Amino acid sequence: MTRTLLFVTGTRADFGKLEPLAVAARDAGLAVRFFVTGMHMLDRYGLTKLEVHRLSGVSVHEFLNQRPGDPQDVILAKTVSGFSDYVAENRPDLIVLHGDRVEALACALVAATNYIRSAHIEGGEVSGTIDEVFRHCISKLATHHFVSSEAAAQRVMRLGEPADSVFLIGSPELDSHAAPSDVTLDEVRRRYAIPFDDYGIATFHPVTSEADTMDAQARALFGALAASGREFVVIAPNNDPGSEAIFEVIEGLPRDRFRLIPSMRFSHFSVLMKNAACMVGNSSACVREAPFLGIPSLDIGTRQRNRALSPAISSADATDKDRILAFLATEWGKRYPRDTGFGEGRAAARFAEILQDDAFWTRGLQKVFHDHAPGG
Repeated sequence: MTRTLLFVTGTRADFGKLEPLAVAARDAGLAVRFFVTGMHMLDRYGLTKLEVHRLSGVSVHEFLNQRPGDPQDVILAKTVSGFSDYVAENRPDLIVLHGDRVEALACALVAATNYIRSAHIEGGEVSGTIDEVFRHCISKLATHHFVSSEAAAQRVMRLGEPADSVFLIGSPELDSHAAPSDVTLDEVRRRYAIPFDDYGIATFHPVTSEADTMDAQARALFGALAASGREFVVIAPNNDPGSEAIFEVIEGLPRDRFRLIPSMRFSHFSVLMKNAACMVGNSSACVREAPFLGIPSLDIGTRQRNRALSPAISSADATDKDRILAFLATEWGKRYPRDTGFGEGRAAARFAEILQDDAFWTRGLQKVFHDHAPGG
């Protein structure tokens, strides 16, 4: 009998990481489904559910789990209810969850309480504020762990997870960045009406524990970018509390030097990144994908603090105008050696290989806390 994998995706970012894994599983003969919810369903963020529907050979179920302005606890409750109804009618063999978003936490709770195997992608990482709390909660609820680094593997085991449930595969989105592109930069620029030849990429997401200061942080950061005289492609923030303040700032930026895009196809975003002069902001792309591609990045604020170390990564507070301008003056257009701290772009093949092992499917579902010796 063909086993069924159910991938949960709530954002454009996590779909970029899950898509390579889903394709590899599909090509290995497993049945693949997607439960699509969260930001994917909202017009303001580009209605990115359409990207999931473009993936051939998979089935897709949509669930609207929020209205604009819903707090995270309400989104959690709605997602638990909707996902519970879905798995009651369509029980999968494995639920695949990514990262630290509230949708993933909700679905991990449903998987655990219904004794359904669940695989957590990119657990064991530090990502700041409530996101990190969600991430570690998901790891404790999940039965299997696919991590992107040795440090992450050690953290998952320090949470009490058994070593034979933790698999080091690298970060899946790097697979797409490592592969040859099927689009050119000119095609990307035409599709998204990007008029710049020499550009940086800026993405600034809200930090939930700092929602009251997001307006001031956004004004300071984008004020510094404007003062630099450089041109930027700005990718819209996610929908966490504080996003409205950021939108208000970026929607008021001069259009001749800032191109605001709600969302991009991952393949197009990859090409845009590969040709960017730098990245600025607090997206994980600044500390994971940019170093892998050798692009200088400026990590802003606390959202990704301590998540990665690389010669390509600089850091600054949003209000540190001098440091931001110095970075843009000295790092713009530089290139660094590829950083493979989060893998070499072969995560999907490793994922599919693990799923072919019968031992993966025969592990018991009863969770037991495992005490590990230091480093083991």
